[in-house]
Amino acid sequence: MKFGGSVLDESSKLDKIIKICTSFKNIDGVKNDIVCVVSALSGVTDKILSLTGLIMKGNRDAIKIFVDDMRIVHVNLIEETITDKALQLEAKEIVLGIIDEFQDILDGLALISEITPRSLDHILSFGERLSAPIVCYSLRNSNLKSEYYTGKDIGIVTDSNFGEARPLMNTTKLRVTAKILPLLQQGVIPVVTGFIGTDQHGHITTLGRSGSDYTATIIASCINANEVYLWSDVDGLLTADPSIVENARVLDEISFTEAAEMVLFGAKYIHPRALEPVMDSNIPLKIRNAFNLSHPGTTITHDIKKTSDNYIKSIIAIRNTALLDVGGGGMVGSPGTAAIIFDTLAKNKVNIMMISQGPSESSISMVLNKDDLGKAIASLELKLLGKLIKHLSVLEDVSIVTVVGLGMRGIKGIAGKIFTSVAKENVNVIMIAQGSSELNLAFVVKDEDCDRAVKSLHNEFGLDGMK
Repeated sequence: MKFGGSVLDESSKLDKIIKICTSFKNIDGVKNDIVCVVSALSGVTDKILSLTGLIMKGNRDAIKIFVDDMRIVHVNLIEETITDKALQLEAKEIVLGIIDEFQDILDGLALISEITPRSLDHILSFGERLSAPIVCYSLRNSNLKSEYYTGKDIGIVTDSNFGEARPLMNTTKLRVTAKILPLLQQGVIPVVTGFIGTDQHGHITTLGRSGSDYTATIIASCINANEVYLWSDVDGLLTADPSIVENARVLDEISFTEAAEMVLFGAKYIHPRALEPVMDSNIPLKIRNAFNLSHPGTTITHDIKKTSDNYIKSIIAIRNTALLDVGGGGMVGSPGTAAIIFDTLAKNKVNIMMISQGPSESSISMVLNKDDLGKAIASLELKLLGKLIKHLSVLEDVSIVTVVGLGMRGIKGIAGKIFTSVAKENVNVIMIAQGSSELNLAFVVKDEDCDRAVKSLHNEFGLDGMK
């Protein structure tokens, strides 16, 4: 079970976690083993990220104010949640010790006014390191046996790609299994920090934003768990963004491949790589709302019920994007042209979200995050403009609309239905891309047309009435 920061930051919310763990520990006379994975308290990781500017300026006074605020927030949470005085005192000592360590590291970095990817990962780990003992002692306060561990302690070993580390699964499986299984046999609920691992040199690494999901599925794969629950403050994956479509519905179930498409195209609530560890072993993943236990949430599994009318699952909109078109006669029939263009962009840390090239080979259209547009234009102008490419045009303020559904595969007329629906709303489609898997069809429209396109498609495919 992974608990997000939104269900950890108040005493009443922690009480929900205790009730969930207690109820799942024994279901209809069947005893279950539980592993808890916890995020930092809501907003803490973002606040730690904002410290980088203060560190670079060497502003130790502002850093001290920040750390003092962190101390107050976490200590207050302990005092409000843990009623047993002895346990409360012990939890305070642990948390205050971690905060003192945090202060020392920040002071050291501020002293040299420098922060590296490795040191950034180290300071980002403190959000989870502070929440884990609080959850652990809250469980103990309710007479549940519990111990807390960092991802490093529990045995998650990664590469050294700080900020977006990937687990070395064979090594991780050996270490995690050896650590966790004896604890479960003793009836202990391990509380593990999400988001955090360690490379082979013992340096703390992080798995990327929302990495606690990834931690949960890594551990589940290692110990061959029956199910993974991602607890947050949302009921599940939706048929559309509710800020665009008021009657968007929660999906009862969805396949791993559909969920992967939704996540890669910007659906929130799951780490983009969190599905990988549990897909092969087909461990069901459930997204549940800790504040709405009567709602079953969304189940992600290979074994979904097939119906004739559920071939489209979700309409996803990706905003804040721009379209970049490069072309020139020199590109035609020239092997390696695309490789040169994409290599130039990759070296400047520009991620391409969508690509389209016609058979004439005279141009390539790319959609990228609007924030990367400046870097992309500068790098292409400096290296390729006037040589390989003759012209470069930009269309800002566009959106990607993606239709996702496993049942689209092999069904005739889906594309026609999609574009007819959009045309009825007088929306012009600028660019189209569909892979041979037929799991999704993506197209680009002006941002001002995005909401109308999504609403039209949601209505066209009857997603508000899905069962």
